[in-house]
Amino acid sequence: MDPQIETDAAEIAARAERELEALVGISSPSGDVDGAEEAIAVCGALLPPEAEIERVPCSTAGFAPDLIATIVGDGERRLMLLGHIDTVIGHGAHASLRRDGERLYGPGTADMKGGVVLSLGVARALARRPERFAELAVLLVCDEEWRTVQFAHVERFAGFDACLCFEAGERSPGGDDAVVVRRKAAGTLRLTAAGRAAHSGSAPDKGHNALLALAQAALELSKLHDPSGPDRLSVVPTVMRSGEALNVVPAAGELLLDMRADRIEAFEGPLAAVPERIDGATLSATMARRWPGMDSREQTSGLLERASVLLGRRIVGAGRGGASDASHFASSIGLTVDGLGPLGGGAHTPEEFVLSESLAQRAQVALALAETALTDG
Repeated sequence: MDPQIETDAAEIAARAERELEALVGISSPSGDVDGAEEAIAVCGALLPPEAEIERVPCSTAGFAPDLIATIVGDGERRLMLLGHIDTVIGHGAHASLRRDGERLYGPGTADMKGGVVLSLGVARALARRPERFAELAVLLVCDEEWRTVQFAHVERFAGFDACLCFEAGERSPGGDDAVVVRRKAAGTLRLTAAGRAAHSGSAPDKGHNALLALAQAALELSKLHDPSGPDRLSVVPTVMRSGEALNVVPAAGELLLDMRADRIEAFEGPLAAVPERIDGATLSATMARRWPGMDSREQTSGLLERASVLLGRRIVGAGRGGASDASHFASSIGLTVDGLGPLGGGAHTPEEFVLSESLAQRAQVALALAETALTDG
């Protein structure tokens, strides 16, 4: 392994658990302004002192401003480190960081406060060698887990030489360090139903049941689920809301379906398949979210090979079904690599964790990729 990478990674890992404890100790569910501000303040304190910090409008109205930290160097290439500080777990289920053997448990440890801690450590290490870059940027957003609007930051970073995103890491089936170079597109299909209310005891058949209409639509649309098909399309009903009283035929309701596919165009099939009416209830369908996929396998193959030499062990590209902000940058930043965070599991659950021993390992991977991207891509 390159001696500088080994030294820098050890320094990052020596601080990482304490920094992760501080960040996880803040409950910052997506949309909570106070939690986001507190988390951003911690991140700002962990950035290198040379960083110029901006607070820029979040993509989602009403959320706390995002953070952009910039360090100007004397080199030629521009690198962006990407992450988010919002979590899925709400205040009621929040808990402080706890250790159980090699596992560090806590909301957002894997998705993605553990990755944020590593990204800030990488920024500090690189900042000590400004001759290596023209510009080093850190982007931390506050709405990744619940964004349904257009992402606001693509134009700002268009033309950067590389984007490294610190979502949770993984290993290949053969045990190699893996990074994410392919992601599915993500879409949220929203159905609303307008029926007719009626007394569910004395006159149930005078109503048009919005709940039943949405349930039937969910079953029909689920038949389009085809993860082994040409587009690897998944169609999964995730949320249904309907009804206001136990003795009234529901007159309105909402159904959400999460969809993933290799091509964003594949979502048009389920959208077009929604019927206009079911048993007297009128259905309307819209796409509440459209996130692009990413496929940087070809562009990053040489990068991974050269970084493997610096690392002294193999780095391989992998695919992942979950969405990430890295996908928004892949079309304008050719060297876009994701999954640089620590190894862990249980994302979006109260049992979320990262492995403490992976903090140093994944810091080494990130540093090797950053150094290679700044050298020759």
